[in-house]
Amino acid sequence: MLKSLLLEGVGPAKTFGPVDFAPRLNFITGDNGLGKSFLLDIAWWSLTRTWARGVSAVPPTGSRKSSITYAFSKSTSGDFSETSVFKRSDQQWPTKPGRPAIPGVVIYAGVDGSFSAWDPARNYWQGEEASERPRAFNFTPEQVWSGLDGPNGIRYCNGLIHDWVLWQKGQDEAFSDLIKVLDTLSPSGAEKLVPGQPVRLGLDVKDYPSLRMPYGQDVALVHASAGMRRIAALAYLLVWTWREHLLACEQTGRKQAKEIIFLIDEIECHLHPQWQRRVVPALLRVMNALTGKKVPVQLIVATHSPLVLASVEPDFDEAKDAVFNIGLSEGQAEVRREPWAKQGDVVNWLVSDSFGLRQARSVEAEQAIEAAEAWMRGDKAALPEKLTTQAAIHKELQRVLAGHDEFWPRWLVETRQLPTGRSPGDA
Repeated sequence: MLKSLLLEGVGPAKTFGPVDFAPRLNFITGDNGLGKSFLLDIAWWSLTRTWARGVSAVPPTGSRKSSITYAFSKSTSGDFSETSVFKRSDQQWPTKPGRPAIPGVVIYAGVDGSFSAWDPARNYWQGEEASERPRAFNFTPEQVWSGLDGPNGIRYCNGLIHDWVLWQKGQDEAFSDLIKVLDTLSPSGAEKLVPGQPVRLGLDVKDYPSLRMPYGQDVALVHASAGMRRIAALAYLLVWTWREHLLACEQTGRKQAKEIIFLIDEIECHLHPQWQRRVVPALLRVMNALTGKKVPVQLIVATHSPLVLASVEPDFDEAKDAVFNIGLSEGQAEVRREPWAKQGDVVNWLVSDSFGLRQARSVEAEQAIEAAEAWMRGDKAALPEKLTTQAAIHKELQRVLAGHDEFWPRWLVETRQLPTGRSPGDA
């Protein structure tokens, strides 16, 4: 499992970190552009020594000494840590020879639909054979569906469309695994992802996988919603990665992976709230469904969704889980671990330090309430232009708040406006 990261002279701050990851759940929150995706990219590099999407981190030209310090744990030989100092002349991050492989599989799901997979049985080699082996499997969004080719005509992956239909028609065990994973990752009830029969599109003789919709129709997966496609792609990559890992272990005599690490950027992307509040607990269960045994899972997830955090409240364990927030401090991005506290509902999460909204309302409603609060405490210097009188504030509150908004009783009592037989919004 990844234990820690510390960046010097690279990224959104002169010193970024240290980030001491928890062994199970890790959530990274923060505004756009402050380094959540960058932190996931560095985590992937630290674990696999490759760059997802082929884009490496390059320090600013003014940085004299830039370094990445990382540590991960190995159940067989303890912890391993190393500092890589950027070599500007080669534009490389060198590491010492003999770096051990982590004992698990790493999967990185990008927000753009890309996926990367690293397998200790297929991607970690030393000596002469190392140059002939793929360092990782990096899929563009298109390659997830159509397949991934390597050099010299090598076919690494046939792609979701081909494999899904082939597994289904051949009644392969892989299709049974796919059904299990789809069932685990999808919500309960009518929203369950259930494979339909292969379908054809127009005059195209190619068969496409389909999903059985709640209304009973089999719809080609390529025509399903973006959320369904993302979950289906994740399910397929999990099945493909694990089955190919088992085959490689059988061929090479290596031991099976003892853990799996998921890196997921904006895990809630395209997902309905029903799915957002189920996806993280599902990912913790998915390897059990796939392997039939308990495999330790570490999740490092970047998220903008308060529902995602609310979903883990029943099972959050401060000894195994953590929430990090990236914010600005003196013009530099700063990542800090937030004290864990149940918020109870999504509204409370929105106004927590993890998301930082002052009001879980529209911008106009937030401004009107802040003006009303300033008026009630007698701080007229804090009143914005056009909201300098009680009447103006009241009129704006009527415009932007619902009649049943919880702020109304406080405002009406404080300003002694208690209309009879009328709702607050009509006052």
